[in-house]
Amino acid sequence: MKKNILEVARVIRSKNSGPYELTLDILFKDRKWYELFKARNIVNEELICRLYKIQKEDILGIIWFEPVSAVKITLRRPCPSGSPGDTDIYGAQQHAPLLGIEFDEGESHGF
Repeated sequence: MKKNILEVARVIRSKNSGPYELTLDILFKDRKWYELFKARNIVNEELICRLYKIQKEDILGIIWFEPVSAVKITLRRPCPSGSPGDTDIYGAQQHAPLLGIEFDEGESHGF
């Protein structure tokens, strides 16, 4: 059965991580969803490249943070925050592509 990430995430957000980097956070509603996403490698470089139309070199890190059941993705900003051509000085509106992530729940969270 297909599910959307909005059904399993408590928070999906983006923010600046300095003037040259953008951080995307997905905090899961509970540990079972975190474990499922991590075990199946649902959030990976290929997905992020496709969603954000970037190259792998622009992904600075994908970090699974167990204490809060979250994944943090850090990207290189296409232009420095606040410079000419920047469309989101705070980086707060860049999480929207993540909202379309869909996944197959599988059998009773068996992964």
